[in-house]
Amino acid sequence: MPPFLGPHQGQIIQSTGRPLAQAKAAMILVHGRGANAPSILTLADEFDQPEFAYLAPQAAGNTWYPYSFLEELHNNQPGLDSALQAIADVLDDVQKGGIPPEKTIIGGFSQGACLAMEFIARHARRYGGAFAFSGGLIGPLGMARQYAGSLAGTPIFLGCSNIDFHIPEERVHETAEVLTQMGAAVETRIYPQMGHTVIYEEIEFVQQMMRTLVQETT
Repeated sequence: MPPFLGPHQGQIIQSTGRPLAQAKAAMILVHGRGANAPSILTLADEFDQPEFAYLAPQAAGNTWYPYSFLEELHNNQPGLDSALQAIADVLDDVQKGGIPPEKTIIGGFSQGACLAMEFIARHARRYGGAFAFSGGLIGPLGMARQYAGSLAGTPIFLGCSNIDFHIPEERVHETAEVLTQMGAAVETRIYPQMGHTVIYEEIEFVQQMMRTLVQETT
């Protein structure tokens, strides 16, 4: 089957950090609704891991899909499938650059975090890691989920507020349960009264994930 072609194909992929040919590991960062690739790449400065190459796809119109991630899947098409293909395209570029998926971390914030989780669930295998800052699997409440394959011990971090006005806490726990059943090593942190943002403790957890990955590469 040919790759899905939609609104997000043909967008420029932004990058920072080490060139792929010189990096020990890679991170794919997915921006949120109304944001852009350069904005999510500022996390590279916060992570402060110089052995990494950081890459970020750009959404057409700065939004990956039009409605809430809790909507019926068909209501967010073709944006949703196009967004997932955009991540697949970046992952393919990373592999061609010499860094395999097991040395690649995929993550994002908000809408980007939801896409990152949905992508790894739909393309299950061992990754270097994954994280969702305020996000979870995509689809309506009560939706049956039947993902194929195993995440084979992939470390995953889920961080969210208990009062996030976009992400229900129960969806974070549902995401953790599904990914754990798929063989991932999931760490879930629910932060009281945090709101829809990222805090330093979340950054620190992903930093440690990154350090471990580089040490395994050395």
